[in-house]
Amino acid sequence: MSNRNEYSSLPISSYVELQRQNESSKSLRIPSFDETEVYLGSKIEDSEDDEYMEPDIDNYPLVMVGSNKGSGIPGAVFNLTTTVIGAGIMALPATMKVLGLVLGIILIILMGILSEISVELLVRFSVLCNASSYGEVVQHAMGKPVRILSEICIIVNNAGVLVVYLIIMGDVMSGSSHHMGVFDQLMGNGAWDQRKIVVLVVMVVFLAPLCSLDKIDSLSLTSAASVALAVLFVVVAFTVAFIKLVEGKIDSPRMAPDLSSKTAILDFLVAIPIMTNAFVCQFNVQPIYNELEQRSPQKMNTVGRYTTVLCIIVYASTSISGYLLFGKDTEADVLTNFDKDLGIRYSSVLNYVVRIGYILHLILVFPVIHFSLRQTVDALLFEGSPPLSESKKRSLGLTAVLLVLIYIGSTMIPNIWTAFKFTGATTAVSLGFIFPSLISLRLRHLGDLSNGEWVLSWLMLVLAVTVSIVGVVSNVYSLESNS
Repeated sequence: MSNRNEYSSLPISSYVELQRQNESSKSLRIPSFDETEVYLGSKIEDSEDDEYMEPDIDNYPLVMVGSNKGSGIPGAVFNLTTTVIGAGIMALPATMKVLGLVLGIILIILMGILSEISVELLVRFSVLCNASSYGEVVQHAMGKPVRILSEICIIVNNAGVLVVYLIIMGDVMSGSSHHMGVFDQLMGNGAWDQRKIVVLVVMVVFLAPLCSLDKIDSLSLTSAASVALAVLFVVVAFTVAFIKLVEGKIDSPRMAPDLSSKTAILDFLVAIPIMTNAFVCQFNVQPIYNELEQRSPQKMNTVGRYTTVLCIIVYASTSISGYLLFGKDTEADVLTNFDKDLGIRYSSVLNYVVRIGYILHLILVFPVIHFSLRQTVDALLFEGSPPLSESKKRSLGLTAVLLVLIYIGSTMIPNIWTAFKFTGATTAVSLGFIFPSLISLRLRHLGDLSNGEWVLSWLMLVLAVTVSIVGVVSNVYSLESNS
């Protein structure tokens, strides 16, 4: 019999997950004493009754001290924030140019709040269903075919995001037809003018080693550095905008959307899905939760709320400062605007700091998004196989294949606006809002869904479907008009 000193007391109003010391993926939920039912294990598929599998309780020690070593709240916040703040931040000033400052800021705050609600619902029902991945909780709610659909959405969304990262790296470092690259400005013309060569070198030297890591907790330090670099970009942009505002060198910004022409209306309808894409991080919630030290839904909710507040501040600051700085000339990727004189002292130095700093940020964000992409592809292709952490060859093989495909994709897509407006209207809105709201509605009987949460779930579902339909139709019509 173990010594009583090995156990720690638990508040009567809380619940924790009891875990095998050598198999953290299996867990069960102990509710508060006020609750009347306990759910053990996972529901047997294709069963005619509603019985639940009963685990061997003797293998689940009531020990929280020293078990489930993983990342703390700061590490989890950095990983989740890194998932949210990627290349999407660069497209937000352009959406602000279309939506206007007032509507743009309102939408940033609204999307942040709705995204946090969907994350909390997702965590709650993942624990109740004993699901360790996004696809598993979708399967519990809606069956295996819908799980496969959700995993395809994760693959398309994450692969699209990573392609965008490579496009930005290439454009900023080697330049494009409209903008000078960092290498051009520093060293003149040369082999570094070729975007394909520059991106390939970055992928082999920096991205491949980081992407080969098999635990997301291993990326906590790089995530912290990436968040710091994103904040550096925001501070520089906001400071420059403030100085120019005080000096009276900034034109009056648009406060409301321009709906005076058919083209302006199409731009408005396309910009909204890009805004919904900004807070999508749900596909990485379960991997981060699984590696959270002494995990519980309450602890993950704290992680989500800190992340949401931080991201809203960063997004609002970037959108306002970027739009104020460049006005009607704001590019789809605002980073490419930082190749010209900003109209203040030390302008060239600040330009280099902003561009190089954000390229480093994207290099550090890349493996975090790649992690969930690799996990999802593995779950889809190698269902029932041992975890990737136990199969180094399979992990490295998948990593190599995915990096090659992403590199090829980056050579075929013209700009980030094209990528974001389609993923924002389809996969991003599905992963961020449609699937989580359907999960909460379908599994309402498991999670004590309040009337307010039920209404919010329906509201998210209706809004998400509407945005998706309008966005897809507008994108298709916009392409036909341009052709």
